[in-house]
Amino acid sequence: MLERLGEVLRKATNKIANAIFLDKNLVDSIIRDLQRALIEADVNISLVKEISDKIRKSAFDERIKEIEKKEHVIKLLHDELVKILGEHKQLKLNSKQNKIMLLGLYGAGKTTTIAKLGNYFAKRGKKVALVGLDVHRPAASEQLKQLAEKNNLTIFIESKEKNALKIWKKYEKDLKKYDLVLIDTAGRHTLDKELIKEIKDLGKTISPTETILIMPADIGQAAKKQSQEFQQALKISGVIITRMDSTAKAGGALTACAETKAPVYFIATGEKINDLEEFNPQSFLSRLLGMGDLQTLIEKIKSVTKEDEQEKLQKKLQEGKLSLEDVIEQVKSMSSLGGFDKIKGMIPGLGNAKIPENLLGAQEEKVKKWEHILKSMTVEEKENPELLKKQTSRISRIAKGAGVNGSDIRALLKQYEMLQEMMKGGVEDMDMSQGFSQKQMQKMMKKFGGKKLRRMR
Repeated sequence: MLERLGEVLRKATNKIANAIFLDKNLVDSIIRDLQRALIEADVNISLVKEISDKIRKSAFDERIKEIEKKEHVIKLLHDELVKILGEHKQLKLNSKQNKIMLLGLYGAGKTTTIAKLGNYFAKRGKKVALVGLDVHRPAASEQLKQLAEKNNLTIFIESKEKNALKIWKKYEKDLKKYDLVLIDTAGRHTLDKELIKEIKDLGKTISPTETILIMPADIGQAAKKQSQEFQQALKISGVIITRMDSTAKAGGALTACAETKAPVYFIATGEKINDLEEFNPQSFLSRLLGMGDLQTLIEKIKSVTKEDEQEKLQKKLQEGKLSLEDVIEQVKSMSSLGGFDKIKGMIPGLGNAKIPENLLGAQEEKVKKWEHILKSMTVEEKENPELLKKQTSRISRIAKGAGVNGSDIRALLKQYEMLQEMMKGGVEDMDMSQGFSQKQMQKMMKKFGGKKLRRMR
């Protein structure tokens, strides 16, 4: 996602920071690289020119002391980029029922995003229901049903009914017991009069608390026209941008939304159910600059584990009663984040590190073997893995029963020890609902990866 822009921004800030003084050649070189990267990212040319002019003006402003000029230019660059990305606005739910209607044209990823959004809030303790009101696209209701069932989400659909209002009225009473109702609506190739009328009629009947536009990142600067049209016709309250993982031109969609004053609530960064994150311009830019984004990482960790499971794990950690089953569940959770390569940019100092993608033991085959191993173990062995080290005959027996090698069992034990070591010191003070502090996270990553990384180099 915007890797080229991130690389140029990092180089630009390093050049400025390391320069003895800012001469014309250096400033021109930095501005040229920056302009090229921003235009490649599909940022509006007038915005690119505006940023360039401000940097050039500050670099040669004689009122600013030479010793302070570098810091001033770096801060200006950061502030201007944050400004073009828009303000941070959270999607806040009411204490009573929330009804969120999602809009978008064909192919924007609306149905998939509804499932991701449902999963996001369900993992945060909300009682969520999905409602399929796209009666025009033949596969829409079936797609939503499959996504809901796969991720244990409640769904209300009528695949044979072709009147969206009738479907809503049929289930309206049943939906009152849910904290959050997410409504999938029809799309078109363009925002035509027929689509506007249908969505307006639904809006009048449903009275949604939020009306959110789903928009793909790869439409670039065309996002401005689309968000303006939807805003004027239907009064959208926010935007979710999809396909952020597959395009270098996402800057166009992000800056276009900021220009139209349509806040971006979330960005979808992949195809998996947990590939949805709250959009915070400051954090987003921090990641581009290679400075990490721990808050988003904490939110992603929370999104793959239900609140009650987080509390159970915290209690076990505090009591020192971590079992092998807990270890496997944690490895599976980290795997569902998308692998270490996907989250390393969120950890300060690791954004550019060449780290093997499967450092966190997220390989599916390994997890499958471990699950077979558990089935061949006694309850006592699962709860007290130390027994296996004391009596190697147990390892032979389990390996034979599970159809694996002894080395596979030792790898699981090593993972157990690694997680225990990671959690030592400070876990008593950790609140799973708040996540780890930056210091805790860095300490854990050092314990987890330090020795391995040195060997791998």
